[in-house]
Amino acid sequence: MSTITLALDAMGGDRAPRAVLRGVDIARKRYPDVRYLLFGDEVRIAPTLKRLSKLAPLCEVYHTTEAVGSDDKPSHALRRGKETSMRLAIDSVRDGKAAGVVSAGNTGALMAMAKFVLKTVPGIDRPAIAGFFPSTRGESVMLDLGANIESTAENLAQFGVMGAAFARIVLGINKPTVGLLNVGTEELKGPETVKGAAEILRAADLPLEFVGFVEGNDFGPGTVDVFVTNGFTGNIALKTAEGTAKFYAWNLRMAFRRSILARLGYVLARPALLALRERLDPRTYNGALFVGLNGVVIKSHGGTDARGFASAVGVAVDMVKGRFNEHIVEDIHAFSAAPEMPTKAAAS
Repeated sequence: MSTITLALDAMGGDRAPRAVLRGVDIARKRYPDVRYLLFGDEVRIAPTLKRLSKLAPLCEVYHTTEAVGSDDKPSHALRRGKETSMRLAIDSVRDGKAAGVVSAGNTGALMAMAKFVLKTVPGIDRPAIAGFFPSTRGESVMLDLGANIESTAENLAQFGVMGAAFARIVLGINKPTVGLLNVGTEELKGPETVKGAAEILRAADLPLEFVGFVEGNDFGPGTVDVFVTNGFTGNIALKTAEGTAKFYAWNLRMAFRRSILARLGYVLARPALLALRERLDPRTYNGALFVGLNGVVIKSHGGTDARGFASAVGVAVDMVKGRFNEHIVEDIHAFSAAPEMPTKAAAS
């Protein structure tokens, strides 16, 4: 089995570098064939790495005291962050030293730096953020989760192609179903950009099945494998789902504290509740992919713990092993070559 090398922004995230290193140590047990380039302050990294004796031989530390702050503007980070742990980690992917990068740092800065350094795949106008979440059928993919506030019909169609490739690798579905998020399932409803994207996807001859429009209440049952929308709507949908889950969990805790009988009910229901918590644990689904770039870039939630960061590392490994970028290049080339795909890239 060939060795994979990943670059890690060791200083990115609320609990860095400790959560990053402990997360990698968890991932090490599942992916023994992966090596890591750690970019960050060696003085802060060394004590934790020393305690993780089995992980240390798999890591190479690249020292830098500079890091992107959580409140830094993307433009500022791009101009003045050339020596930050985030930028150096991305540079290592460009230079062929690593196959992918994982960071829990500033999302806007990570996207700006990655797009500037790695560039987009030919035929892709804009990269997007893709993630996956639980449903009654298993898991579904959604994009864009916030990279593009507004998107054209061509952008949305490209998101559908990239999301299908993501679903094939992460979910193991040969021909994923793809739906466009809309205000109704009827063909006449929705903005022109969404209707235009539907026309493009219906004409596509690719390993995906376009089912038409879907609504917000289709997330839970997992009506489709890939939900496509712009970054404005996608980010709101994601945050709404996260908030709803927390609200439900809070109400459940309060209900079990109301009486002695309710507490007894909790004792009896505890195994099922623990299984439910495990199923819906956001750490299990941590790790969003920046699709459309010439390199694997994974964004971990900034506030995640070691287990969550380990999940993000797992997504990176899956993308590299599944040759995600090669699939994107192949699919977008076929998609852009079709006369029904009037993208800027095809027109040029």
